[in-house]
Amino acid sequence: MKKNRGLALLPFAVFIVLFAGVGIISGDFYGMPALLAFLTALFVGMLQNRELSFNDKMAVISKGAGDINIITMVLIFLLAGAFSGVVSAAGGVTSAVNFGLSIVPSQFLVVGLFVIGCFISLSMGTSMGTIAALAPIALGIAEKTGFSAAACAGAVVCGAMFGDNLSMISDTTIAAVRTQGCEMKDKFKQNFFIVLPAAILTVFLFYANSKGHTTQLTGEYTYDVIQIIPYFVVLIGALIGFNVFSVLIVGIVLSSAVGVAQGTFTLIESFKAIGTGMTGLFEISIISIIVACIVALVKENGGIDLIIESIKKNLKGKRGAEFGIALLIFLVDLCTANNTIAIVMAGPIAKEIGDEFGVEPKRVASILDIFASVGQGLIPYGAQLLTAAALLSISPIEIMPYLYYQPLMAVSVILFILFRPQKVRR
Repeated sequence: MKKNRGLALLPFAVFIVLFAGVGIISGDFYGMPALLAFLTALFVGMLQNRELSFNDKMAVISKGAGDINIITMVLIFLLAGAFSGVVSAAGGVTSAVNFGLSIVPSQFLVVGLFVIGCFISLSMGTSMGTIAALAPIALGIAEKTGFSAAACAGAVVCGAMFGDNLSMISDTTIAAVRTQGCEMKDKFKQNFFIVLPAAILTVFLFYANSKGHTTQLTGEYTYDVIQIIPYFVVLIGALIGFNVFSVLIVGIVLSSAVGVAQGTFTLIESFKAIGTGMTGLFEISIISIIVACIVALVKENGGIDLIIESIKKNLKGKRGAEFGIALLIFLVDLCTANNTIAIVMAGPIAKEIGDEFGVEPKRVASILDIFASVGQGLIPYGAQLLTAAALLSISPIEIMPYLYYQPLMAVSVILFILFRPQKVRR
């Protein structure tokens, strides 16, 4: 196999053909379950390399699946899902959305959708949850004020991708950090200053687009600050540098206490909310383990070395490696239409490239997460645009002209790579 290392990449090709191919043929990019496509790819990998016995291959994939970063990532996924489930059940999402809407002046309603989306997604750690919470409100704003429904949807999607890329409990952040072996707080700080200019410019663009509208949005938006506190505790605790497991557990306990104290649910019902939240991340947890198995086989057969050598031939230095990582994750996301899966797939390869060229892990993690979000937030067949379009009864293509934030993120990363001083990795 190592003499013909191109065949080692066959499992990746099988996944792309199955997942993307079925989507193109059927018009439904979720017609082929990602888990089934990855499992098929793993079986293909197991059939390769006759020099290894079946038991030897099982040992290889078991070692890959049992890697400390993979196990840690899965456990964090489950805790993040638990926190998201219980804090939502306690009313935290509704209160956070209503709090933002209650303080936004009428002339800034579209801008407000973006800013609120940033806050909600940063707190919830999920772009899909943010879109589900804000899209109906965006529809109401469009119907009552005359703002373009597509512009309102674009503001929601842009805000959702902001937090999806930055949140401490986002599955993409967890995947990027764990595959690169860096600290969440370091990745957050690095990432935040990269995307901040893009977010500021997006605010101005949405304001310019909605300038002249002064209709006041009617309706009462009640909120409870106490229900929002768990979000702040998790965010601040993670930024300070507390252990992520401890931070999430505290958030879960605090959210449960708030819900029980306010009579939103009973203690037993809080357990059900926690379980429901965990269930939402079961699939990505299993996918992460299967992808780790595939990557272990590909690496054993020389495929990872082939990718690194190919990049070394075509790119020079750290900046070249960083551009290679950005292109790699962007293309993988276009094929998978899932930024978390894209990071889980490309993360180990990106780490090998980073190690080879001496790129800091936090830089690699930031580039991975940002460019995965850029791709995911732009493709019209991605879940984010499809959901927003469905909830506002418009086409995903109509939303695309208002997706300011994602291209600006890409520009910010390119400038970051070109002009930020390079540090030698230790």
